Amino acid sequence: MNDPAPSVPSSDPVPERGSEDTAWRPPWQSLPADLPEKLGPVLPGILLRMIQTVPDEIPAYAKARDGRYGKNITLGVETAFEQLMRLPGTDLPALSSESRALMANLGAGEFREGRSMDALLGAYRASARIVFREMSAECARLGMDLSVVIDLGESIWAYIDELSSVSAQAYAEAQSAQAGVQELHRAALAAALIGGGSEEKEVQRLAALVDWRLPSRLAVVVLPADAGRAVRERLGRAGLVLERDTEVLAVIDALPAREHRARMLRLLAGTAAVVGPTVDWPLVSHSYRVARTLALQEAAVRRSRAGAAVGEAAELDAGAEDAGMPILAEDHLARVVLGAEPSVVEELAERVLAPLQEVSEAKRAVLEQTLLCWLTHWGQRARIAAELSVHPQTVGYRVGRLRELFGAALENPDARFDLEIALRARREGVRPAA
Repeated sequence: MNDPAPSVPSSDPVPERGSEDTAWRPPWQSLPADLPEKLGPVLPGILLRMIQTVPDEIPAYAKARDGRYGKNITLGVETAFEQLMRLPGTDLPALSSESRALMANLGAGEFREGRSMDALLGAYRASARIVFREMSAECARLGMDLSVVIDLGESIWAYIDELSSVSAQAYAEAQSAQAGVQELHRAALAAALIGGGSEEKEVQRLAALVDWRLPSRLAVVVLPADAGRAVRERLGRAGLVLERDTEVLAVIDALPAREHRARMLRLLAGTAAVVGPTVDWPLVSHSYRVARTLALQEAAVRRSRAGAAVGEAAELDAGAEDAGMPILAEDHLARVVLGAEPSVVEELAERVLAPLQEVSEAKRAVLEQTLLCWLTHWGQRARIAAELSVHPQTVGYRVGRLRELFGAALENPDARFDLEIALRARREGVRPAA
């Protein structure tokens, strides 16, 4: 059967249905009103053949023949056939409210039974063939005009088109509704894992509802709330996505270390995503906290760079490029530790870097940078000079000034450790929340 040609939009006014020239005439209106009466003796046999033959022609219905769903199919065939026999000689719509509801229920039932629409549409077509073959043969036997047979065939196929349309729409609506429920269950499972504290029985129950085998190792991905739809869809295929006002979270299956890293970089290319450490499922909340801490640090760094690069397009572009690179938290655990208690780190920085309050802000920035290099390279002047791109004598001058400001603290291992923590936190943009 050919599909109806799609309608083409037109700028011309659409004629009102019922006008003399454009009135819609259903094909069954041309049939003799007494056709059902004339064909009455053969109708029970035609109905019986449909009920018996369709399950044989449509394998998907063979097993359902004797069950509750099989009874619904039989009821559908009987109702559809009876409705068809009410149409000859009338301008009634193809389906009554009762038969329309039943055809819609059959379509939705196909989805609930886990079948595609192919089986039901095939059953409609098979039934149409049986009805037309048997009825046209009886029309010929009774000596009816050929025009009656032609109108009968057109009526049957127009009727089947309407049945198919109603059932297919109901199928699509059931599918859409189920997809919405599935998304709610997936979000609930993601929230239970990220929130932590859920019993294994409850987590397994939620996982079963969405047909998701709980992986042995998981990781949490944190993205900005404005992450693109394409990224969210990729993450949704890889795991569970939970969207919040300020962030997008995903719980994903974590593969072994090497595969995990490569897969994450491919999946999150071009995003500002942060991937938490790989953990067992009861520790997913830990993976989230680590990833979120690092994500907040990265956001602060990007804001700082953007502010410093105002009016400098090249630096602003570089900052945007950095923002698009996915970050694996396992490569930045020291930064996570620094950012875990930013207020404490800031308090430490204010105390141990207090001597630098004696100099101007510009000189303080230079001396902080020099001091961190000095601590990192254990006072090796050549390496410090190379990293800072200055002459070794300049390094010597700056280190001399630092010794004047900090005195014996630079010779104390504990003091040097505190200084390095404070300076690294400043460099990474670790600050207390506003």
